[in-house]
Amino acid sequence: MEREEFAMDDEVQRALDHLLAMLDKSEIIQEYKKIEAKVQDHQGLVAMTDEIKEYQKQAVKFAHYGKPEAEKQAIKKADELTAAFDDHPLVIRYREKLIEANDLLQHLTHLLESQVNLQLALTYEDLWKPSELKD
Repeated sequence: MEREEFAMDDEVQRALDHLLAMLDKSEIIQEYKKIEAKVQDHQGLVAMTDEIKEYQKQAVKFAHYGKPEAEKQAIKKADELTAAFDDHPLVIRYREKLIEANDLLQHLTHLLESQVNLQLALTYEDLWKPSELKD
């Protein structure tokens, strides 16, 4: 019995590897990866992210030391930078591609789940029948 399960595991692994390779070649995923790389390599966005983090750290420190006015200023600056980051065309495009990629993965997950559930239902149909209906 263990050998059959192991063979099935190999078959499932091969199918999964094939599915992942196909998914990786999809236009949606390729576009997402390209825009993601652009965002990560964009020095202005990287600097802006670092600056946002720094202002957020300052706000926490100011709050800890009981300096509410300095804390408000740090939060305000972090919020301004976050808004500028969010409005950057590359970030907007990245988020659009992220949504598309996520939608594709959700759709694929739903299809797989439906097929697995259908196969389980067909495989174990006899177990769900009342005993008087079984042959």
